[in-house]
Amino acid sequence: MTGTLWYVVHTRPNSEAKADFNLRRQGFTTYLPRYQRQRRHARKSETVTRPLFPRYLFVELDLAFDQWRSIRSTFGISQIVLAGDRPRPLPVGVVDEIRARESETGFVKLGLPAGVKPGSKIRLLDGVFADSTAVFEQTADDRRVAVVLSLLGREVRVFVAPESVATA
Repeated sequence: MTGTLWYVVHTRPNSEAKADFNLRRQGFTTYLPRYQRQRRHARKSETVTRPLFPRYLFVELDLAFDQWRSIRSTFGISQIVLAGDRPRPLPVGVVDEIRARESETGFVKLGLPAGVKPGSKIRLLDGVFADSTAVFEQTADDRRVAVVLSLLGREVRVFVAPESVATA
């Protein structure tokens, strides 16, 4: 396989930033998607930055030219995700899709895909109703959205996480 593709690297616990730094220092192109959330503790609220995928980051490689085996001995890295004895590439477009959800500050905006509004046909990505199509009804709160599913000949309202929704 030739050409540059994105691959997944598994990091040690809480070492995503360290692994990202060390890979970049070695000349690799990496992507560590992060998001911000509000954390409340002891009557204080603060904004914290978290990795979108805890213990994972992405590295861009051309297996024909890059010395990818050195990734396994990089500080902060647990392993590179393999298929047999070679790194397993991400499907084309995954990193671009995540980057398209970033705000101007560089953090991934969690929530609904662009263009989803009440009445839109959507597809559920995970959970009991994974791969089911539904109709987006409304945003219930900051952690749930209401969708309408057709089950056993009737319409049922179900609440799911916004990140579990994709356009149909």
